[in-house]
Amino acid sequence: MLVDTLGLLLAVVVTPASKQDRDGAKDVLLAAKGRFPRLRVIWADGGYAGALIEWVKRTCGWLVKTILKPEGQKGFVVLPKRWVVERTFGWLMKYRRLVRDYETAPEMSETMIRAAMIHLMLRRLC
Repeated sequence: MLVDTLGLLLAVVVTPASKQDRDGAKDVLLAAKGRFPRLRVIWADGGYAGALIEWVKRTCGWLVKTILKPEGQKGFVVLPKRWVVERTFGWLMKYRRLVRDYETAPEMSETMIRAAMIHLMLRRLC
C-alpha cells in the first residue's frame, strides 16, 4: 500500500502471502508510476532497504528514504513518518469485510480497500 503523508490511499496491490514485502513494493510502485507527478520522496521501513532503493530510483525516479530506529532504543517509540501506513491499516480494520480475508480474488480485496478508503475520505469531507 502506498499512502500520502496523511495516510490516504494512493495505490494498493494485493499479493499472495508468499511474496516478500520488497517484491510486493515493486508491484505497488509500478502501479503508482506516472500517476503522481509531484511525488519525489517515499518513506519506507528499514525492511525495504537494499537493492529496492536503487531499483526505485532507476525505474520510477523517486528517492526512497528508510526510517530506522535509533541505536540503543529500548521499548516502543513512535518514529516520525514510519507509522503512517500502519495507522491506515488500523483505519481499514474498522471495516468488517477487511478484517478477515474473505475474498478469493486479489482484485476484489483491492476493490474493498479502495471502497473503504473512499468511505473514510467522504466522511472527512462532510
